[in-house]
Amino acid sequence: MSKTTELPTFKDKFQIPTLKSLGIKPPAGLSDDTSAVYLAGNSLGLMPKATRKALSDELDAWGARGVEGHFNHPGESEGKTSWVDIDLPLVRPLANLVGATPKEVAAMGTLTSNLNALLVSFYKPEGKKTKIMFEKNAFPSDYYAFLNMVKLHGYDETHLVQLEVAPGKKHLDLADILTAIETHKDELALICFPGIQYYTGQFFNIEEITRAGQKHGIVVGWDLAHAVGNVPLKLHDWNVDFAVWCSYKYLNSGPGGIAGIFVHERHTKDNSKDHYPPRLAGWWGNNSAERFKMLELFDPINSALSYRQSNPLVIDCVALKASLDIFEEAGGIEALRKTSFALTGHLRNRLEESKYYISDSSDSTLLGYKILTPKDENERGCQLSVLFQPHNDNKESNVMERVNGYLHDHGIICDERRPDVIRIAPTPLYNTLSDVETVVSRIQEALSHLG
Repeated sequence: MSKTTELPTFKDKFQIPTLKSLGIKPPAGLSDDTSAVYLAGNSLGLMPKATRKALSDELDAWGARGVEGHFNHPGESEGKTSWVDIDLPLVRPLANLVGATPKEVAAMGTLTSNLNALLVSFYKPEGKKTKIMFEKNAFPSDYYAFLNMVKLHGYDETHLVQLEVAPGKKHLDLADILTAIETHKDELALICFPGIQYYTGQFFNIEEITRAGQKHGIVVGWDLAHAVGNVPLKLHDWNVDFAVWCSYKYLNSGPGGIAGIFVHERHTKDNSKDHYPPRLAGWWGNNSAERFKMLELFDPINSALSYRQSNPLVIDCVALKASLDIFEEAGGIEALRKTSFALTGHLRNRLEESKYYISDSSDSTLLGYKILTPKDENERGCQLSVLFQPHNDNKESNVMERVNGYLHDHGIICDERRPDVIRIAPTPLYNTLSDVETVVSRIQEALSHLG
């Protein structure tokens, strides 16, 4: 990919931080109004410019109508949604992003609260099948959820099966995962992996892992925090049982924004007031036609909406919609994936051209970096996880910390993960090949100063 090749971008739809807004003193050649190179959408996406007005409109509605905004929004003639249904316009675009039917998704809650809610419903230990399989280096929230779920059922941590990266390798091999499932098939009640591993950037083969577990009667769920809005998904076709995600990363909904769930329609199509899978339940999961009759009768909706517990946050919903509108304008996740291949592929190529690139994973003494993320573009999203070395326990002397500090001082915002990784995520909605060139050049400069 030539660095002069034009790629589609929707950068003008987003508010880009500047050196001044970040509180960075401009180095030579830059000024206060220089735009930052923002490569941390895997941690928190940038704010769409449309978000500010979307939030303001709801504050105006609250001020103008008070409680009546729930059923009589002053902006209905302009396409605004009354608050009682504020999350429903999100269902179709979210379903498109994750490859689901509209009956299989809901915008609700937060990532880990949703994971816990679905574990309550889907983790059903029985007989010898009592264990949960996941990866050894899962994000801590997932570990805490799995640990406490088995404890709630009277088990201990021996009922957690964690898969580790093999010595000398950078990420989990699919073959090793499938072998582990076969090995433990008689004791597993549930399997839950991340769609994309937060530290290494590995995109797991969701379809094959799901199939491998389900053929032994094991429930298979996914944490898609780093996958939704990043890679194409086909959760319905892959027959996934359930999935959860947040929306503040690639979906650009704002810090702590409303999260989402997927529940395959086979689990909800037979819902009725007389028959339904027990779950953590609330008013908003009940039949909307009966909701305000205030009956002591749970009549769950025949869709993933039945897992909602409370009315969704209005501000969160309209913030997410402002971003989802841009995804649709961009042609959807398949179109963005093509741009992502080009951006991250170019980043990898340029990093590997450097004298500081270390291809030998066993050598940890040379000054430079290795790339943990799989080389195959189909086994990653937009993120590359770059491991800097050598390691020093003193933070002020550690290579990764010093490189990241140099990048930040030059207005390049990435995401560090101790002890030694900088995660660089060229996001196709608002990053460009010029951004890639800039971060690669600055990394080389930083290492040359250390050498």
